[in-house]
Order: sequence, then C-alpha cells, then structure tokens
Amino acid sequence: MRRDSSSSDIHEPLGPDDPLAPLPVNPYKGNRGLTRAWHAMKNSLAGFRVAIREESAFRQELTLAALLIPCGIVVPVEPVARVMLLGSVLLVLIVELLNSSVEAAIDRISLERHELSRRAKDLGSAAVMVALGMCLMTWVLIVGPLVPGWVKAWL
Repeated sequence: MRRDSSSSDIHEPLGPDDPLAPLPVNPYKGNRGLTRAWHAMKNSLAGFRVAIREESAFRQELTLAALLIPCGIVVPVEPVARVMLLGSVLLVLIVELLNSSVEAAIDRISLERHELSRRAKDLGSAAVMVALGMCLMTWVLIVGPLVPGWVKAWL
C-alpha cells in the first residue's frame, strides 16, 4: 500500500506550543568569539549593577563578602581550606543572584498572588538560606579552631 507523502509524512506545526515547531531565531545569539565574550561581559556587569541597585539582600551579602574575602585570603590555612572559605562566600552571592533572577521572572509573568509563584520564590529563598548555612559551617569548622590561639596571643 502506497502512502501519500503529502498528507502524513510532513508535519505542519500546529502552533507555537507544538514541540516540533522550529524555534524562533534570537537576533542576539549571532555573536561569536571575542564579540560574544564582550557582549556577555557587558550583560554580566549590567546584571551586577541591577543587583546592587535593586536587591537589598544582595547588597547585604556583598558587604559580608567584602569583609570575609580579605579575611579568607590572610587567614593562615592550607590552600584547599582557603578555597573552601572563599568559595563558600562566592556561592552565597551566586545563589542570591539566581534567586533574584527567579523572582524577577515570576514578577514579569504576573504580580498577582499565586501558589506556584509563592513556591518558586520560597524555594529560591531556601536555596539562599542553605548557601548561607554552608558558608557559616565552613567558616566555623575551618577558622573556629584557630580563634582560641588568636585570643591567647592577645592576652
């Protein structure tokens, strides 16, 4: 039995939600090489500016990072411990930026109260809390044992 190729072999997209529909062309994705890296850096810096200007939690965590990063650089610990100290602080900033982006996307969709919007925002907030807890635990476990020696040296 011969099949008519014009009716069943060719799939016509039914609409934008059809999984077989071609993806729209993004005019901003055409850059390559150094041009792409330059634009990515400009977008990243714009993101930092927005986070600093609009997100009070990010400003607070950035202030914490401004205090802890120099301490993490000078504290007398092994290089791996230093990386853990600094990485735990940077992880807090990363998770806060991601949380802020989730919140912005949810607010872009709708400002009305919705259970799924609340859940998404609460999950992002929980991720920040876990990162802060991990940062605290890392600093307490690595720097904590050094504190009694510092106190004894002061006395």
